[in-house]
Amino acid sequence: MIVVCAASGALGRLVVSELQTRGADVVAAVRDPARAPAGVQARRGDYDDPASLRSALRGAERVLLVSSPELATERRIQQHRAVIEAATDNGVRAIAYTSFLGADRAGDPMNAAHHETEQAVARSGLAYTILRHPFYTDAFVNAGLAAAVASGRLESATGGRGLNTALRSDLAAAAATVLTSDEHLGRDYDLTGPLWTYPELAAALGAVSGKPVDYQEAAVEGPMGFLMGLARAGALERQTDDLARLLGRPPVSLRAAVEQALATGVDGTREH
Repeated sequence: MIVVCAASGALGRLVVSELQTRGADVVAAVRDPARAPAGVQARRGDYDDPASLRSALRGAERVLLVSSPELATERRIQQHRAVIEAATDNGVRAIAYTSFLGADRAGDPMNAAHHETEQAVARSGLAYTILRHPFYTDAFVNAGLAAAVASGRLESATGGRGLNTALRSDLAAAAATVLTSDEHLGRDYDLTGPLWTYPELAAALGAVSGKPVDYQEAAVEGPMGFLMGLARAGALERQTDDLARLLGRPPVSLRAAVEQALATGVDGTREH
């Protein structure tokens, strides 16, 4: 039995769906069982309630620890430790953790909770796999791009530098692969999607919509401005083939992501 923690979140739901498609025996651990994915056994497993986690993980062979969205580092670490301890107490065979790129290195405040959680997983005595995620493509390529198509203009503050983002759906498929095979135990994976730039995104929008979309550099405020600042500094250009190897295929291309976004409408940010 595989227990997916935080299964009511955007990533958790996709992982549950992937596991169901593969015929796995899957249980959704959620803070509110009423919000659990349809068609799957749900158990209450609240990151702030260790007793509920011990109950939710009972009988599990494998567990996916989806990182908490909590912003306070110490509380986030405490939440993750509660899941790890519940897994240990229940004799869980293996755990997978959705970390973030660069969390293997100490000293980065943004990754402090991920780094400490990786260390706690390694110290737990459980067999484990670390899945270090990039930022989600969904945060950048989403239904909001329809406005750029309508105006004929796409703006960013990235300086034309590359972004190594990946779609949640690809990351969920990779997690399902790890959770259904012993091959990946004891491994750390640095997952990146195909490198893309905002000028390339403007071109893809034009090609998919049939309307010209020009690219312009402009100041961007708020959380998206922060992410674009990282890109402009070259911090999002690292590339590995780990995601492609776990998927057994190339990750979804920028063109395909644009087609999906304009056709169905998606939105999101990093879930870690």
